[in-house]
Amino acid sequence: MSNRQHGWVYRLFQATVLCGLLLGSTATASAATLTANWREVRPGDAPAEILREAAQRPLPAFDPARMQILPNAPTGTWVIVHSLPPWTTGERVLSVGHPGMGAVSLYDGDTLVATTSLDDFGPSPHGHGRLIFNVPASIPASRPLLLKFEPTAQSPGAVTISIDSWPDYLRDDGSWMVFATGCFAVMLTMALMALCFTLILRDMTFGWYAAYLICYALIQGLRSGFVFHPLELQSLAGMADSLGAAVTALSVTFAALFMLRFAKVDEYVPLLRTPVLAFAVVMPLLIVLRASGVGVLVGMAQLLLQPLLLLGALLLLVAGAIAAVRGSRHAWFFLAGWTPLLILTALCGAQQQGMFTEAPWLPDAAIAVGAFEAIVLSIGLSDRALTIRHDRDRARQLADSDPLTGLLNRRAWTDAATGVLEQGSSRPIAVLFFDLDHFKELNDRHGHATGDRALVAVAAALRHELRPPDLLGRYGGEEFVALLQGVEKENAMQVATRLCRRVHRLDVHLGSPDSLLTVSIGVAMRTPADTVQSLVERADKAMYAAKLAGRNQAMCAGHAGPVLVRRNDVGKAVN
Repeated sequence: MSNRQHGWVYRLFQATVLCGLLLGSTATASAATLTANWREVRPGDAPAEILREAAQRPLPAFDPARMQILPNAPTGTWVIVHSLPPWTTGERVLSVGHPGMGAVSLYDGDTLVATTSLDDFGPSPHGHGRLIFNVPASIPASRPLLLKFEPTAQSPGAVTISIDSWPDYLRDDGSWMVFATGCFAVMLTMALMALCFTLILRDMTFGWYAAYLICYALIQGLRSGFVFHPLELQSLAGMADSLGAAVTALSVTFAALFMLRFAKVDEYVPLLRTPVLAFAVVMPLLIVLRASGVGVLVGMAQLLLQPLLLLGALLLLVAGAIAAVRGSRHAWFFLAGWTPLLILTALCGAQQQGMFTEAPWLPDAAIAVGAFEAIVLSIGLSDRALTIRHDRDRARQLADSDPLTGLLNRRAWTDAATGVLEQGSSRPIAVLFFDLDHFKELNDRHGHATGDRALVAVAAALRHELRPPDLLGRYGGEEFVALLQGVEKENAMQVATRLCRRVHRLDVHLGSPDSLLTVSIGVAMRTPADTVQSLVERADKAMYAAKLAGRNQAMCAGHAGPVLVRRNDVGKAVN
């Protein structure tokens, strides 16, 4: 990758990080006027008693603006939220960010105000990317609010809590919606583009990439709740935990298969091909074991899933880095997209363990970095598509060209001539068949290298004399063939005569100074019944007639009166 490419990749990543920082500062500012306490739910707890207990003795406190990991107690967790003065009046919105997939209930004393979750499709309101509760004006802002985080099979997440007025909430929610919708739109658009390239180029590299992007977008959509609100995919409700684990494993499988082909691991890092491929196969097997319902297998799959995800991601990073260092151009694109995503994933994982609590924007940054990766890798895939097209065009050119003279070879010339005849044009068409006179004598006396130079010189002379639309090819050995469009018989004979003179003027000596290389040309005019083969055959017969008549002349098929060009009278046509 060039320095210029490194520059725009760095600037794009820098812009993504700044967006995350902006989101983080906004979230922190909104929660700066709250304090919170928590304790585990005990059997027989009543909401009003929890509030009285919190007023009588201190409970463990935390800053709602910083991400707090709540214990996943078997009976749940209570959280008491206090608003600090100055207090506001009117309806308010209590927001819980990054709550996981468990349900959360809001109480006012012993009164249950509402229960909701990310995949809840009950009565509104529903948040976008967070849980929200409408706190009515009848509840004073000075009164503490009680939240109950219900127990879940998975961790409830590292949560943040804020209370805002409805206008402030709607403004923040609108900003998040624009941000998240833009990121998901980028990922899905890039995936659609990759699928189109898969069908057009018949290259599964693009297909693996599209599958990976769709999986990653679904992972982030489930974690943020975007697939539930605003997308309203009610069919996925209750499936977030199992579906999220399965899609996570599949995403890294598709990433491994994509990287193998995209970074050309077979070519640049052959020793890592088998480990990467094994990793791609093992991950879906873990999902099958996890879904088997057999306790031992399920436990083993859950135990191995996260460590293997981490090791596999690092393996892909190492393989891509080695391939890049060893010369894989596209491995640089993979590293530019994969490394920031891996770093963000590691940071989010550490956040779930209680680290980086002051950065509640990290989960949203993971969405942004997913869009960043989609753009970078799509640019890399576009570069790959252009490279493939260039290589195919080059291969086709080499397949169609005579390697010595650069003219069309016999097959390519025949295909092109067939296409001209199949157009059904009423314009006259002439075929000229050339054969160099006494060419064997030139090879025998001066060697094949001299003969090759003579063929190159003749080809250049013929190309110079003919028009660009005229098809000129090397038919084989010392034989050439040309197809001229829009020329009558007389014009075709004049062209053939001029070509005879041009070859004669090359002054290629056969043996003695007076013995020069010449060419005999047969001309055939197309008739309605002609094919390329019949035209060439008639031109070939006319060429042999020209040789029998003394060589160094042109003759038209079916007509007498060859055109002669003599060594001592170059420039005159003798009929």
